[in-house]
Amino acid sequence: MSFPEINKDDIKSVEEVIRSGRLALGPKNEEFETETAAYIGVNHAIAVSSGTAALHLITKSLGINRNDQVLVPSFTFAASVNAIIFEGAQPVFTDIETDTYNIDPEDAEKKITDKTKAIMVVDVFGHPAEWDAIGRIADRYNLKVIDDSCEAIGAVYKGKKLGRFGDAAAFAFYPNKQMTTGEGGMIVTNNDTVARMCRSLRNQGREEMGSWLEHDYLGYNYRLDEMSAALGVSQLKRLDAMLEKRDSVARMYTEKLNVFDWVTPPVVKPYVRMSWFVYVVTLAEGLDRDEMIRVMETEGIPARGYFAPIHTQKYIRNLLGDLQGTLPVTETIAKRTLALPFHNNMTGEEVELVVDVLRQAVMKFA
Repeated sequence: MSFPEINKDDIKSVEEVIRSGRLALGPKNEEFETETAAYIGVNHAIAVSSGTAALHLITKSLGINRNDQVLVPSFTFAASVNAIIFEGAQPVFTDIETDTYNIDPEDAEKKITDKTKAIMVVDVFGHPAEWDAIGRIADRYNLKVIDDSCEAIGAVYKGKKLGRFGDAAAFAFYPNKQMTTGEGGMIVTNNDTVARMCRSLRNQGREEMGSWLEHDYLGYNYRLDEMSAALGVSQLKRLDAMLEKRDSVARMYTEKLNVFDWVTPPVVKPYVRMSWFVYVVTLAEGLDRDEMIRVMETEGIPARGYFAPIHTQKYIRNLLGDLQGTLPVTETIAKRTLALPFHNNMTGEEVELVVDVLRQAVMKFA
């Protein structure tokens, strides 16, 4: 259960665009890009239709194609992996750390071959990955680095905002994210070539100075409409305030859950600022996570598992064969993670109710 926070300023911003009659390729896109680049601290921001589109364009603009291998965690949303497959490259799945559930740099390094061209890093649930270690590996093997920060806008790693690591980063603004544009995404980068290519590819392969019917590349319609961009501009203005609200809810959850030995609250390293996307706990081994979900739902509390490993899913099995058993940490953790209701304006009473219903569900089967 998650709700976007929409206020009267958001509505007014979108209404102004509708009344203007300029619904696409207008000034709000440029404003959204400029403000996002300034917020992150990069030279370029390119607004697109989704986080998936952002990941795809970054992958393509970095020249990743057939016969290339890209390291990527399996404990992620399918879009991370799909962006690689779209370009005919091979995803090579890596295991995850046992605490943050981000990509394990040591396991990633073991899987590098002479075909490895890039690492797709995912900042899972809004917690930054271990960027120092990843940077060292990328430098050692001359690898491109894509930051899938679709769940982590506003997160900080050792004083530096996500979006400033690697060759380029992607953000997503679906309604369950920290800020929303309805649908939509953003590419951020300091790489001039990547920025130019992404701008062209999102707009049917047109160059910025070319005419409407001239196409330099095989491109896509990955543009963001003006209404969505206007909502993004309005939401970005109070992103930090919304992140503080989410942090407050997360702290309430953690305080109440820390007293139990059958659940582990999310780990937050001391040198990061978490950008809370979801609140995911890990149940003790032996508890049936799916049974917990069913019991909680009967009490009116929605909860769900998070994530189902990509390497075990049907379309990947059809493409790469049976990989079950190759990522032991991922496979163990994925069976025990549980996403609890989480949104900006949850009250202490609501948090307490969720925790109490979870406790009762556990006690029923313990």
